[in-house]
Amino acid sequence: MLLPSIRSSLKAALLASTIATAGVVSTAPVYAAPFEGYADLVEQVSPAVVFIEVTAKSKEPAAPAMSPQMEEFLRRFGQIDPRFRMPEAPQNEGVTRGLGSGFLISADGTIVTNNHVVADATSMKVKLQDGREFTAELVGTDPMTDIAVIRLKDAEGLPFVELDAADDLRVGDAVVAVGNPFGLGGTVTSGIVSAVGRNINSGPYDDYIQTDAAINRGNSGGPLFDTEGKVVGMNTAIYSPSGGSVGIGFSIPASTIQTVVAQLQETGSVSRGWLGVQIQPMTPDLAQALGLESTDGALVAAVQPDSPASASELQSGDVITAVNGTEVTEKRGLPTLIAAIPAGETAKLAVLRNGEDRTVEVKIGELSPEKLEMAAVEDGADSSSAPLGVTVEPLAPELARQLGLSPEAKGVVISEVAADSPNADRLTPGDVIEAVAGKPVATPEALAKALREAEGDMVLLKLNRRGAALFVGAEIASS
Repeated sequence: MLLPSIRSSLKAALLASTIATAGVVSTAPVYAAPFEGYADLVEQVSPAVVFIEVTAKSKEPAAPAMSPQMEEFLRRFGQIDPRFRMPEAPQNEGVTRGLGSGFLISADGTIVTNNHVVADATSMKVKLQDGREFTAELVGTDPMTDIAVIRLKDAEGLPFVELDAADDLRVGDAVVAVGNPFGLGGTVTSGIVSAVGRNINSGPYDDYIQTDAAINRGNSGGPLFDTEGKVVGMNTAIYSPSGGSVGIGFSIPASTIQTVVAQLQETGSVSRGWLGVQIQPMTPDLAQALGLESTDGALVAAVQPDSPASASELQSGDVITAVNGTEVTEKRGLPTLIAAIPAGETAKLAVLRNGEDRTVEVKIGELSPEKLEMAAVEDGADSSSAPLGVTVEPLAPELARQLGLSPEAKGVVISEVAADSPNADRLTPGDVIEAVAGKPVATPEALAKALREAEGDMVLLKLNRRGAALFVGAEIASS
């Protein structure tokens, strides 16, 4: 009988001979080593994963701050919820208990978790895997990214894990999630990275890692590890029609965690840069109408009054393609790039205007929740077109009032969209066409003239939709 090592050598030689047949050498990787599991990895990292019990004042559930489709799509887990009452705890009126997870990032007891795990907490108890329990105090929270930092009292010499902020995670990489689902205690699941840079419309800085590692209610705030034992993400949300894992979970990348946590540890809050523009995403229609080869960039739909942008040369209709040399793409969107710039610094924006490249300098301000709400992209901004094959009428002051617009609003109002219009699925009656290819139109006659002079099969229209500025690429029907 051949020894195992000899059998392996013979098998390897036979495989190499087969691959090299007919003088063709395959470059395909050969995975011969058997998978041995994650036991060593889990033994190394799990002592730094903690389980958090939160006591909070009960309150009426707030209306969901998201679109109806996101109510269906996104179900947070690990939130403070009456269903998480502990059996041994008295059920006092007005008091709820919740469970979540977290992980230690320093030996003195600094813990990272989700904001929604510890929000409104009146007390926090943290349990380590070795059975030790500590009380914790809040260091700071950042609701915009759902990240929080808490610190254990009277702790030292604790195990901790490191963040891998290299931002080089690839789809298909193996990952391991550790947490406290349903209050069961230390639970480990594994999977792969299903997607990176995922936007689930939960906030302005969405940049999630999607994974199929099973995560459930109570896993919130727990770490997502790579195979080297470094934290690549923090488990934060799931897609779940049933409330349990269906293999679609979302984690905040370690690069985001590192940036936010550093500010929370230093000041207890997060400061972000503010530009002061309403933007809409680029679409193929818009790109074609603007003469662009790709959908990268951010289209400035409107410049907000009394904002840093209004004090610069930035204009509505500009396409911002880069910020301080970093290209604006779907993964690195404009809000994220601007937010990373400290208030008071001057940013150089690469801008495309009327087909010409130029640089616009803007002194960045500081973002506040009120300003963030002003800057939010309108729900209709992804409707990427506007009408041709429509009936229009002048925008009289009385009509403007009925539409909820300023009496000074200018343009023509779409009163009807023909069923066979090439843009029938791109616009609704009540939209006001303000400009065609950058030329203002105040009458139906001016609109018709501007459309006749337009070149190509697509034309860029500027609209006023329910008071919000919006650019659309409209198809011009052939005559």
